[in-house]
Amino acid sequence: MASEETRTLTSATVDTSTAPEAPEHTPRTSPTRAWTTRLLVLGIVLAALNLRPAITSLGALLEEVRDGLGMSGSVAGLLTSVPPLCFAVFGVTAPRLARRFGPGAVVCAGMVAIATGLVIRPYAGGTAGFLAASALALMGIAVSNVLMPVIVKRYFPDRVGSMTGLYSMALALGTSTAAAATVPLTDALGGDWQPGLAVWAVLAVAAILPWTAFVRNRDGHRDGRGADTARPAGGPTPGATHGPAAAQPALRVTRSRTAWALAVFFGLQATAAYITMGWMPQIFRDAGVSAGSAGLLLAVTMVMGVPLAFVIPRVATRLPHQGPIVLVLGVCGLAGYAGLYLAPAGGAWAWAVLLGISNCAFPLALTMVGMRARTSAGVAQLSAFAQSTGYLISIPGPLLVGVLYQHSGGWGLPIALMAALMVPQMVMGVVAGRNRTVEDEAAR
Repeated sequence: MASEETRTLTSATVDTSTAPEAPEHTPRTSPTRAWTTRLLVLGIVLAALNLRPAITSLGALLEEVRDGLGMSGSVAGLLTSVPPLCFAVFGVTAPRLARRFGPGAVVCAGMVAIATGLVIRPYAGGTAGFLAASALALMGIAVSNVLMPVIVKRYFPDRVGSMTGLYSMALALGTSTAAAATVPLTDALGGDWQPGLAVWAVLAVAAILPWTAFVRNRDGHRDGRGADTARPAGGPTPGATHGPAAAQPALRVTRSRTAWALAVFFGLQATAAYITMGWMPQIFRDAGVSAGSAGLLLAVTMVMGVPLAFVIPRVATRLPHQGPIVLVLGVCGLAGYAGLYLAPAGGAWAWAVLLGISNCAFPLALTMVGMRARTSAGVAQLSAFAQSTGYLISIPGPLLVGVLYQHSGGWGLPIALMAALMVPQMVMGVVAGRNRTVEDEAAR
């Protein structure tokens, strides 16, 4: 990473050498760009760490929250459907907000919303307040979800795979850490679920700090002196357009079959992920596993994404077709669901690993978002469309699992539903993985 950074910063300095004042300004702007690059990378990593703890910390304590707030199984299923609902509703607004205020300001505001929601929700005083505060935190997650691929494509166009892998790895690390540490932290804080959930706001506060440096940077590439400081990866100025490109109409992404396939693939993998994060600890607890061990099993599932989320995007960007990766992940998911059905406690650790591998469809989907469009503007539209449409598709899944669980009295039907949804996920992933761009398909 350091060598890539040095190389791109050097090339950025050379690009400005044609200007008469380049020799005078080069020694001053190069360290500024290096500092900005490191700060932006830190901000991306810290933001990614905060994109799932609000969800997985709740999954680890779902039974205690249900008891404390008097929730039925159906209402708890609704609670596990709130994340994709918020991601769909608020995620679609991210490109417009980024154009008006700048992506840095929007991500910073997202981190503030996450911190505020996490502090308020355990003490909101009832189910309605808990849901409202959760929605506030999830709103911040939603806009950051959409803007992460945009920021990577815009500022690191020559390192889409490695940077996507980096923030996907950080996202998986935050997800697994919250799943594993929430129960021990709750015990250390006196055994009450409320501080056990609220403590994750500290991580969000830490993520606010680096993004404050980009709040006033609306154009994304100019500082107060007019220097091109937010161009950490070199290459063309972020978001710049030249000649006829500047007059091109907005991309009609809904005309692209690849965009629709990617949206459905994203939605089905999100369905599996939120069912897993919301219900897998309860599946293990109902099979006789302790609460602490169930949280650890969820952590194992999530931590599989730490190394794989870094490897898979790098491999995906080197392949002309990402379909084979989709199929491997899908087969692992089917095997994990079969294990949960046949021997949930006996082979718990194996099923947790297999489902963790399957959940790496998420970083793969993010990588394909960056690969299926040519420009940062195209990635912004594709990311907003695929994620918002995908999260809308995923809303019924966790809710339906809660309803089936309550009315059937067991996990057979819910697990069968999870396995059945894996088949169309694999089909849509193969279609989305073809070497196409949405600009070409929309033009036709």
